[in-house]
Amino acid sequence: MRFIARAIERVLLEAPRHFPAVVLTGPRRAGKTTLLRHLFPQARYVLLEDPDVRARARADPRGLLDELRPPAVFDEIQNAPELLAYVRTRIDQHPRRMGQWLFTGSQEAPLMAAVSESMAGPAAILQLLPFSLTESDRVSMMAGGFPEALAAGTARGLWFSSYVQTYLERDVRSITNVRDLVTFRRFLALLASRHGQVLNKTDLAAPLGVSVPTVGDWLHILEVTGQIILVPPYFENFGKRLIKSPKVYLGDSGLACSLLGITSPAELERSPFLGALFEGFVASELVKSQVNAGGRKELYYFRDQQGLEVDFLVPRRHRELWMIECEAAKTVQPAAAGPLLSLAGAMRRSAGRLTLVHRASATAPSTHALAPGVEALDIREFVDAL
Repeated sequence: MRFIARAIERVLLEAPRHFPAVVLTGPRRAGKTTLLRHLFPQARYVLLEDPDVRARARADPRGLLDELRPPAVFDEIQNAPELLAYVRTRIDQHPRRMGQWLFTGSQEAPLMAAVSESMAGPAAILQLLPFSLTESDRVSMMAGGFPEALAAGTARGLWFSSYVQTYLERDVRSITNVRDLVTFRRFLALLASRHGQVLNKTDLAAPLGVSVPTVGDWLHILEVTGQIILVPPYFENFGKRLIKSPKVYLGDSGLACSLLGITSPAELERSPFLGALFEGFVASELVKSQVNAGGRKELYYFRDQQGLEVDFLVPRRHRELWMIECEAAKTVQPAAAGPLLSLAGAMRRSAGRLTLVHRASATAPSTHALAPGVEALDIREFVDAL
């Protein structure tokens, strides 16, 4: 697959000018190695998944570093996190040498623990997620955004099955002692069926015969390895009783479709999960736009116990909120603006931008005016506006 430019490139090229080290995290197979090797072709490359290299890094870290002439890329640093302490010593010896050390890591929890202990301060921490729609027109709800899945074509289903198996055997086992991988695999499929719903750990634990704390631990694994997006509720003094649990989405819609057994566009159109999958697709595009700009994920939803719900709220400057409602239909009606207008009216501050996002149609006439103060954008227009 030819190299495709990534939206994070500007931030990733700027970071080494101001930091001695850069750590690029993200889900397995999101394209971290390809991106670093493309942007920094002069850097020495060290793959820490190679058993021989990993053993050398653990047995003689000073010897390994002495052989390198920075800049150097250490790929999958979570396999030898102790190396970070030795790199930190070299940074402290020459604190004004920028962009000398580049790291990738697929598992954020152990990696971030090592970074916080050894590299706090001199390291810029960035996250690379799978392709967004702004980066490739091949990204879709069915295909998702993983580079290899997009390139797999008709073999995409096999790629996702292999990805899940690799993820279970490498990331899950290395992060925590999950002994029953078969049950964890069932947990993934069950979680996919709750895609876009308010998280209910008891509802997930009962069918699997595991405890609620176990489900909590498993959700934590999925979140820190970049496989799910947890969207917390937005709180403000509305004088209403609000739902307090987060909503949960699979981070990649292609993986969600695979876990749900959806194998064709026709099946997707008929699926009862179409609306939730589109909502999750919008959520992932929002998160990608934020992390690609070097920021942190800042995304909320609103739902009260009287039934008023708005899919996403994104804080903006001047204490404004961008309120976003998702509609999987290709034809939208003014009534769909109702939740946005109701919540905006209840706000005690400026509501900011109100947007309804819908699927694109090749034949429908383009219209952006849905209701007074509410715009309608198809998914392509919405992503371009991020």
